[in-house]
Amino acid sequence: MSITPTYPGVYIQELPSAVHTITGVATSITAFVGRALRGDVDTPTTVFSFADFERSFGGLWLDSTMSYAVQQFFLNGGSEAVIVRVQKGAVPATITLTGGVGNLVLAASDPGSWGNGLRARVDWNTRPLEPGEGANTLFNLTVKDTTTNVIETFLNVSVEPQNRRYVLNVLKEDSALVVVSGGVPAQAPTANAAILPGADPFPPPPSPNYYNNDGAGLDGVAITDTEVTGVQANKTGIFALDNTDLFNLLCIPPLEPGDPTVDVGSPTITAALSYCKDRRAILILDSPNTWNTIAKAVTGASAATFTRDQNSALYFPRVRIANPLRENRLEEYVPCGVVAGVIARIDATRGVWKAPAGQDATMVGVSELTVPMTDPENGLLNPLAVNCLRTFPVVGNVVWGARTLRGADVLADQWKYLPVRRTALYIEESLYRGTKWAVFEPNDEPLWAQLRLNVGAFMQDLFRKGAFQGSSPKEAYLVKCDSDTTTQNDIDLGIVNILVGFAPLKPAEFVILKIEQLAGKVQI
Repeated sequence: MSITPTYPGVYIQELPSAVHTITGVATSITAFVGRALRGDVDTPTTVFSFADFERSFGGLWLDSTMSYAVQQFFLNGGSEAVIVRVQKGAVPATITLTGGVGNLVLAASDPGSWGNGLRARVDWNTRPLEPGEGANTLFNLTVKDTTTNVIETFLNVSVEPQNRRYVLNVLKEDSALVVVSGGVPAQAPTANAAILPGADPFPPPPSPNYYNNDGAGLDGVAITDTEVTGVQANKTGIFALDNTDLFNLLCIPPLEPGDPTVDVGSPTITAALSYCKDRRAILILDSPNTWNTIAKAVTGASAATFTRDQNSALYFPRVRIANPLRENRLEEYVPCGVVAGVIARIDATRGVWKAPAGQDATMVGVSELTVPMTDPENGLLNPLAVNCLRTFPVVGNVVWGARTLRGADVLADQWKYLPVRRTALYIEESLYRGTKWAVFEPNDEPLWAQLRLNVGAFMQDLFRKGAFQGSSPKEAYLVKCDSDTTTQNDIDLGIVNILVGFAPLKPAEFVILKIEQLAGKVQI
């Protein structure tokens, strides 16, 4: 807004900057969908370590293939994961707090047998009643999870809905262990027996010191494709990720553990691929359990039985890792968690444009591969867009392939290589978020100039980091936004077009050494 001068002197006006900094998004946030021992159901929860996963979802569980994949992800360098727990037939345990005019029923905050370790204690050592509060409406509640020894204490909670410490609201917002199930009686529940000094308030049952749970918590049965796929309208299964801001990689481990495992079905994979395309993410696929030899892998990869999409990558074979729950004996696991961790580690050290493969892509914790292979055998699978896991002397177990499922040689697709596709997705998502300020701005040359400036600054930063081919910015990328890209008809329709191009770095997949023997110089 211009200044209206009224007196002789100097006027100062602060002008808004034309620079709108575009910040690159994260590149290796990995979403996992599967069964867990505990935790919120169909709700995306972000964890930053396996310790976080243990606190929220119970840690390793023999019936949960996802729990092992998450452990392997963090072990190999992952730093941020989004967990979606799905379940079938799980039931929460409940605790009934008896009272003179009715019972207050507490349910475990999420279903599963873990709730069978909950206990609750009530006492009436509350603050004095305030004006308007009824008698016998306040109480103190203590809840303990005897499995993890986590204790929650809620002082001066009330059974009156108008009270600021209404027990239903307090537990809903502040408790990670229980919620109120059903109605709330008009009076506080009966207090438990007093505790002697130094005595354990939660001794082994039975005890008058606390209310015990009903033991009805159940883990349910093995999940199926129905639970994993979910319903988009209800935001369940993979569609629960609608409630998270960003994820870059998606892993769906087998539905059931065992030998053989129960693999995810083709309809679920198709739905997950479509969803990943909408969210600009990559689906990491595990080879089926039937691919237990090189010949079967070649046959399976040659068949047109799965969707070849540029937003997916397939890895073979499976890995053998020590199982802490079974005396560290080696067991077979799918590699998706390991690979996602390797991708995250390389992104952090080299950038998303570096192929997540090679001698740097070592797989931590992997003792051996289920199907060792030679170079010629690798040569059968690589042209079919199967990323192989290999074992080499000294180097150890590494990821030895970086193609998308569109990377089969016969397809000759522009998105053949995984780093090229992931770089494009990174640029797309970053510019999508970083140019929203332009919406509803006047669509003319001043706006176009600002867009060129800001998008160009972002691309120049990537060029300086080594993300593109070329020795100069002109060779590496282009940003065009002017009357050539946005015609008068576009302006009339409220459209501004920005053309962004880049010269991607492609991995040196084949290193060819040409050696020639030179004849010695003839002395004359």
